[in-house]
Amino acid sequence: MTAISRPLEMLRPAMVRFGEGTIATLASWLAEKKISRPFIVSDTFNATRTDLLGISGATTFGKAMPEPDLPNLMEAVAAAQACAPDAVIGFGGGSAMDLAKLVAVLCGSGKSLHDISGLNRASPRRMALIQIPTTAGTGSEVGTRALITDPATMNKVATESPQMLADLAIIDPVLTMTVPPMITAATGIDAMAHCVEAFTSKRSHPLIDAYALEGIRLVGRYLPRAVRNGSDIEARAGLSLAAFYGGVCLGPVNTTAGHAISYPLGTRHKIAHGVANALIFPHVLAANHEAVPEKTALVCQALGFEANTAHDVLEGAQAFCKGFGLNMALSSHGVPESDLETMAKEAHAIRRLLDFNPRELAVSDILAIYRTAYRA
Repeated sequence: MTAISRPLEMLRPAMVRFGEGTIATLASWLAEKKISRPFIVSDTFNATRTDLLGISGATTFGKAMPEPDLPNLMEAVAAAQACAPDAVIGFGGGSAMDLAKLVAVLCGSGKSLHDISGLNRASPRRMALIQIPTTAGTGSEVGTRALITDPATMNKVATESPQMLADLAIIDPVLTMTVPPMITAATGIDAMAHCVEAFTSKRSHPLIDAYALEGIRLVGRYLPRAVRNGSDIEARAGLSLAAFYGGVCLGPVNTTAGHAISYPLGTRHKIAHGVANALIFPHVLAANHEAVPEKTALVCQALGFEANTAHDVLEGAQAFCKGFGLNMALSSHGVPESDLETMAKEAHAIRRLLDFNPRELAVSDILAIYRTAYRA
């Protein structure tokens, strides 16, 4: 069976509204659906600007953590159950939107995260779900997957279900214009990593490749502009579209080694997800070069450089990331060198991602990546 004829299923929100000013349509959509008790899941910053949503009668949970864990989720679920909402609105970055998905399926269900974690175990939700991103990175507004850290194991628990697919996604790039340059850079690289890892995955598919490559090109074209000038609405819109395309890639294909190797940086050392991906991205792109040279060449071209060897790939990708002012050395982000071996073993155990990397990576290969990144 050729790749282009291989069956593939894509799920999308029932409605996607994209573009400048689309946030103004939320109130009328809620009124049309007769929703009167929305519950907003947000982070501390976005909780101070829920007035931008233009709605009334909402209760806000404004404590979504950058790397949400199980206690954070259970606090959000308890807050939701106390007000009996008829809709959940994720308003923020990927963490807030992931929490919103899980709140929507857990609220009133009598179940815990571990009851529904894994694939297709969530009960039918009893309320609407709306996702409104305020960063251009995760693409969580498009997908059916959510990740929560379990403090007992320091691992991310993945939950995936069509029940967590939004009824409405509003992607208004104006909402991203307050994101500072460094966070803009990190989230943009995260969006690009979603596209790159899907593009080079063993599960890659021509239907997804088109979204993935265009997402990479959008980041290459617009991320430098958005970092230089946060008020550049065209650049912000380009990155919002890239993040959306990255989210499209996550559903049918998902990420591979880049995310697996970056996860311990977040769970163990609280490095923000976008930054963690930026630190690891060049090393995995270079490590996979020999397995997928044609696709790697297209990625490099989309980011503005040519590379014929793994060394060239690493140098070019690192230069791209460093160009935004990111410090690429793990040592500068509070990661102790003594932790690298433990992290390598943890990353190697994330088989749901590593099994689809274009080349096999042993624990020793991952440790070598960490050691090189440690002093990048």
